[in-house]
Amino acid sequence: VQLQASGGGLVQAGDSLRLSCVASGRTTSSYGMMGWFRQAPGKERDFVATISRSGDSTYYADSVKGRFTISRDNAKNTMYLQMNSLKPEDTADYYCAASTTRFGRIVKPPAPSDFGFWGQGTLVTVSS
Repeated sequence: VQLQASGGGLVQAGDSLRLSCVASGRTTSSYGMMGWFRQAPGKERDFVATISRSGDSTYYADSVKGRFTISRDNAKNTMYLQMNSLKPEDTADYYCAASTTRFGRIVKPPAPSDFGFWGQGTLVTVSS
């Protein structure tokens, strides 16, 4: 069972990027909640966005609300993070994660411990 994150890169402030997280060995429809976290150098891993299994419930960190959009396509075993209006403070390694224990509507930001499966990071660097 593996999650593979991709799509990071070096962009300028105001640009857009779309991150992808592909599941192998297990379909995304078998996961409940999935999400994105990020970790800047020397800092803790922070929550970014999360989405329910059906995709009808999402939750965002205040810092990205209105700029980032999380989605998932269970037919393609893929979750996405569309990032618009990027800022230098968005620079970080971005990690995708999946849960097999959290289902249903999302009403509060999850903790990293809510997720049992993690992908490797994909680096996003935003220059000013």
